[in-house]
Amino acid sequence: MPDPRPTVRQRRLAKMLAKLREEAGKTPEAAAERIGCHRSKISRVENARLGISVGEVRDLLRFYGVDDADYAEEVANLARRRSERGWTRKLGLKIPSYVDYIDYEETSDYIRSFEPMILSGLLQTAEYARALLKADPSMLSGERIDELVEIRMRRQEILDRASPPRVCVIQGEAALRAAVGGPVVMANQLDHLMKVSERPNVELQVLPFSAGAHAGILGTFVLFSFPTPAFSDIVCVEHRTGTLYMETPEDIHAYTVTFDSLRSTALSPAESLDMINRVKREL
Repeated sequence: MPDPRPTVRQRRLAKMLAKLREEAGKTPEAAAERIGCHRSKISRVENARLGISVGEVRDLLRFYGVDDADYAEEVANLARRRSERGWTRKLGLKIPSYVDYIDYEETSDYIRSFEPMILSGLLQTAEYARALLKADPSMLSGERIDELVEIRMRRQEILDRASPPRVCVIQGEAALRAAVGGPVVMANQLDHLMKVSERPNVELQVLPFSAGAHAGILGTFVLFSFPTPAFSDIVCVEHRTGTLYMETPEDIHAYTVTFDSLRSTALSPAESLDMINRVKREL
């Protein structure tokens, strides 16, 4: 049965078209007249309830005064690919917020992550991920745990792409010292952390206990940035039953300032590797 939910691409296209129309001072009626449709179609398109052709998008962009050819092409390409669904949907994953998260992860070119208590999903070994999931009392099915571990490992394939995203992760010292899965699993995990941090597109910093109070005291968040100014950044904050997504300029600014402050407070990448090595020896 087809997934009735709009894709991330379709929702972003809808928001962009609505924003461009409003900035151009055009009414939905005027936009509808431009492409020869009923006003209700413009409303449904801008609410991600209906698709729109690439030709109609190009016509609307001209009507809205968009004269940047590269920007217009990015928007047209988004319209062309609006119905594409990520591999998680093809697998039938039934966690909408997680599906959206992975779609953002796959389409971004810059990922900034602060993880004070557990290691970033992009940096986990399968054994570490499995131990985390087994510790969750709601994960009753071994088959379900296997599925989520497989998905987490597949997410990491973005690091091996020809043009991988830039990934900056700030890990709290607590994430290094919690012996998830026992000493052997954790030692292997720390080895993996050091190996992954050697990639030119990955930057890993540790926020030590000695930092005391810091800008990220309220907890985990991830910032996604995209390879075109047509897309605004997205902030993701996970909670027990889902994920909160924020993209207003105020939210983006607040979390960007927070991340920059954390980077300044955290150990340098070289000092972070030394700490990871030290924690591993202490195991």
